[in-house]
Amino acid sequence: MFKISNHYVSRTVFILLLVEISILVASVYLGATIRFYPESQQFDHFFLSACVFALVMVFSMSALGMYQNNFVEDLRNTLLRLMPSFALGFGIITLVFYLVPDLYFGRGILGFVIIIAAFGTLLARALFFKSAKSKFLESRIMFLGGGSLARECREMVMANMGYHKYDIVGFIPMPGEECAVPSSALLPANGSLASMASKYNASEIVVSVQNRRGGTFPIQELLECKLNGVKVTGAETFFEREACQIKVDSLQPGWLVFGGGFDQSFLRTSIKRIFDLFTSAILFVATLPVMLVTALCIFIEDRAPIFYQQERVGKDGQTFMVLKFRSMRNDAEKAGKPQWAAADDPRTTKVGRIIRKLRIDELPQILNVLKGEMSFVGPRPERPYFVKQLSEEIPYYNVRHSIKPGITGLAQVRYQYGSSVDDAIQKLQYDLYYVKNNSLFLDVLILIETVQVVLFGKGGR
Repeated sequence: MFKISNHYVSRTVFILLLVEISILVASVYLGATIRFYPESQQFDHFFLSACVFALVMVFSMSALGMYQNNFVEDLRNTLLRLMPSFALGFGIITLVFYLVPDLYFGRGILGFVIIIAAFGTLLARALFFKSAKSKFLESRIMFLGGGSLARECREMVMANMGYHKYDIVGFIPMPGEECAVPSSALLPANGSLASMASKYNASEIVVSVQNRRGGTFPIQELLECKLNGVKVTGAETFFEREACQIKVDSLQPGWLVFGGGFDQSFLRTSIKRIFDLFTSAILFVATLPVMLVTALCIFIEDRAPIFYQQERVGKDGQTFMVLKFRSMRNDAEKAGKPQWAAADDPRTTKVGRIIRKLRIDELPQILNVLKGEMSFVGPRPERPYFVKQLSEEIPYYNVRHSIKPGITGLAQVRYQYGSSVDDAIQKLQYDLYYVKNNSLFLDVLILIETVQVVLFGKGGR
């Protein structure tokens, strides 16, 4: 893993992305060469077209989840995802060529390019999968601690099906700590941590100990490991890096205060506002026909009102009225008390179930973004009733209100719809990651994942 604009990116996925962009660009030149063979042609003017083609295809593959860390692929699954990805990419690139004719390199060339690009991408991924299965891409890690925090780290690593694999060397128990990992995974404490790391060929030590005070915590030995080239990582950073979450139950306040991130500078705020206005304007124009049809369907099924406004908590705890398409019956909260929305909620209308699944009910919030009450990407705004309840039960909950709420966000694309306090905790951990590491780069990644959520209906409620 390494950082781009504060966001952790898998080194393997990044290399795969660069390889596939190179293949896609090269496929344009190779397709043109085959099309005009044996005549010699000058292809200097193809470079911009080749770059646009590569970016469109990468976007299409990203939207269909082909660069997700938690997606286990084999050739069959790759082929099943590659075909619709290239079909989507073909549709988009055709539209681009229609809007910008100067980029068009010819129908005959495009056919060859698509075939070459598909085979090249399939071959590149086959080689990557073979490398992954041979443990070439695995990292050996050792955990200091064997308690509940160490167990959580182990479960996350075991559940990680992504490109970046870890080989767990074992766990070194700490005195006075209740063991929560399998006894077979414990390592005998023979010698110093540095000697043990060398003995087991561990490249990283993850400090998964809740209490790091007192004379038993081996701070000098950890420093020795670091000086000997062994990476030393705290459990907080490990979760942040691997799960894009900040664990609230084991979080040290000093880690938030003295760590990096939380960029709220004028430059970042200005760039985000420009991004919000640009993205919202494009989405409004693109989805206007969908919104008109939705409004008509809501009126036919359940009459007026088409929209509903509800008080939500925004930046710095200020409240505003969020605008959405009405997806529930008019008497959804006839008891007068706010209720969690749930999966397959019986209060939703027939049209409501569809527009919630496809996230169409969120589209009117574009007006909230244009008014400056929301951002396009950010934590989802909650109702004051639930904010008061969650703030009392969950530590650091109000940190999510340090930035504007969003139409979509990291928690929305990574976690199913929340309907309880436990779900709110899980979503908060994603929100804290976003608040800490928000950037234009992360916003773009979340938008791409949002496209995937809409296409596959993940997280609908």
